[in-house]
Amino acid sequence: MRTTKTADVTDLGNPDLYTTLDRHARWRALAADDALVWSDPGSSPTGFWSVFSHRACAAVLAPSAPFTSEYGMMIGFDRDHPDTSGGRMMVVSEQQQHRTLRRLVGPLLSRAAAQRLAQRVRTEVGSVLDQALDGGVCDVAPAIGSRIPAAVVCDILGVPAEDQDMLIELTQHAFGGADDMFDGMTPRQAHTEILVYFYELITARRERPGADLVSTLVAEDSLTIDDALLNCDNVLIGGNETTRHAITGAVHALATVPGLLTGLREGSADVDTVVEEVLRWTSPAMHVLRVTTGEVTINGRHLPPGTPVVAWLPAANRDPAEFDDPDAFCPGRKPNRHITFGHGVHHCLGSALARMELSVVLRALAERVSRVELVKEPTWLRALAVQGYRELPVRFTAR
Repeated sequence: MRTTKTADVTDLGNPDLYTTLDRHARWRALAADDALVWSDPGSSPTGFWSVFSHRACAAVLAPSAPFTSEYGMMIGFDRDHPDTSGGRMMVVSEQQQHRTLRRLVGPLLSRAAAQRLAQRVRTEVGSVLDQALDGGVCDVAPAIGSRIPAAVVCDILGVPAEDQDMLIELTQHAFGGADDMFDGMTPRQAHTEILVYFYELITARRERPGADLVSTLVAEDSLTIDDALLNCDNVLIGGNETTRHAITGAVHALATVPGLLTGLREGSADVDTVVEEVLRWTSPAMHVLRVTTGEVTINGRHLPPGTPVVAWLPAANRDPAEFDDPDAFCPGRKPNRHITFGHGVHHCLGSALARMELSVVLRALAERVSRVELVKEPTWLRALAVQGYRELPVRFTAR
């Protein structure tokens, strides 16, 4: 282990650091060293510590670890500058509130729910591929990656089909707002627009409830309207922004990993195993922040209560101490103990849905496509919350 303040990088919250694949070399070195790195105030008002190894990230996120999410889960929040959603939104709540929200939301995002939604996803994938398989260049990021998870999460929430495109655009601004392709709206403005939309939908569901998540949240007496609003925002963005980049990454792998598409079609590559490798290799959620609730020792350094600590999930998922040849996409990788969906009590509730969506996409492409050609190298979002594709232009050859 080494404790360091890197000479060339003093603020790991700078999104400019993550627009090229150089980020992986930096993360790999820090994970291999089991480093604990201090970032000076800048992106965060008081600075923060970072961990990178699989072991250290899992320890920070462990159920019994002396950390809380209630001050916020992303760089920029801390004990003195908390997220105003803390204690009310599922992803930044603990104990009873967190258990209540998981009880309400969980059944609609469960493995059983994923099985019920699989046909909806197959229909959406088929429609998307009908348009993509025209022989021209297809930019996968907007044309495929964003469409599938949006259709699923909007169905769960009860969002009418005619409103889905608008909400997709707002989620992109909310999570990718640092990138200049989203410079027409700040993340804060996008979140506000999302909340305004859901306030109107909540009002409608109070008069005409349905079998959707909005209706479920509205019917819960322990939740205020604001609580329902915040958790609609949470599910919308969480269900869209990470899975869309994993789906885009799956197509990237099909274009660049020799024999993968053929293996999926002929059965020599197991779809479920490939899905896990897509999740590890893409690792869309870039970081998770926690704040210490008591004195804690991390990698030999004693930290007082109220210290912000960031776990870098893509670094953990390519830690050479945990994964052989970590930068390679290995279709048959087993075991594959990635922490793409987090770890502990805040493990992503939508993980079954994401796995189902990836499985359907991979099976459909294997069935309908004989070749995926990378037209040019992908470009990456200038973002901090997600490790995301800005563009991925490919050409599909239909079977």
